[in-house]
Amino acid sequence: MTTDAADAWQQWHEKRAEKVSAPYGPLALTATHWVEDHPAGRLPDIPGIWVADGEGVVLTAVEADGLSVDGRPFAGAVRLSADRGPEAQARVALGEKRLFVLVREGVWGVRVYDPGAEARRAFKGIVATEYDPRWSVPGRFTPYDDPRTLRVGNADGRERGLALAGELAFTLDGRELTLQVAQQGDGLLWAVFADATSGDSSFRFRFLYPAAPDAEGRTTVDFNRAQLPPCAFADAFICPFPPPGNTLDVAIGAGERALG
Repeated sequence: MTTDAADAWQQWHEKRAEKVSAPYGPLALTATHWVEDHPAGRLPDIPGIWVADGEGVVLTAVEADGLSVDGRPFAGAVRLSADRGPEAQARVALGEKRLFVLVREGVWGVRVYDPGAEARRAFKGIVATEYDPRWSVPGRFTPYDDPRTLRVGNADGRERGLALAGELAFTLDGRELTLQVAQQGDGLLWAVFADATSGDSSFRFRFLYPAAPDAEGRTTVDFNRAQLPPCAFADAFICPFPPPGNTLDVAIGAGERALG
């Protein structure tokens, strides 16, 4: 069982490295521009005029700008909604770059993904601790009566809402611990957490994605699969910081630690 779990972890670790270093993966992100910060519609180093307009962004460009929309050279005006992903399929492109439209709390932005980014060329892997079964323990998810949204700091210095669905309880080395977690549409849980190693032998905080709980709330809390957040790979990401209570006073010596 342990050997199978270790093999599965190794495959996960290798796929993580492939994903973050993909042509339009996290290491390719070079900028996030918020349209409201540029009232004239001119985003740094991006041609065209970008104006937030209610439910989207209106892009106006001429042929000489060199932009393409939906794979075809673009001139004129087009209203863009938020790209749903993957990043490689963003509607707007500038050569090999992909200009990914996003919205956060009603604020529209454009992310620039460049396969030629220096971070991709310099990537040497993800430092991670080898699988250890003691870091994988049973957990129980208890949903809140009503979902909660907390305002938390983000890596870009702004504060945004973090929607939380409930509490995840587990026991580690004889200690009862809890994390506040979000829940995604497929039921997968998501925790933003820090621990006694954060900012020292590991990145300042990490993400964890426990499996969707069963009907009784049971799941597995496997810190072997603790992940570096996207902002560990590119400064232009806006990762949320851990909410109150999610900074554990134990050293989680497992999972991804830092960039290689």
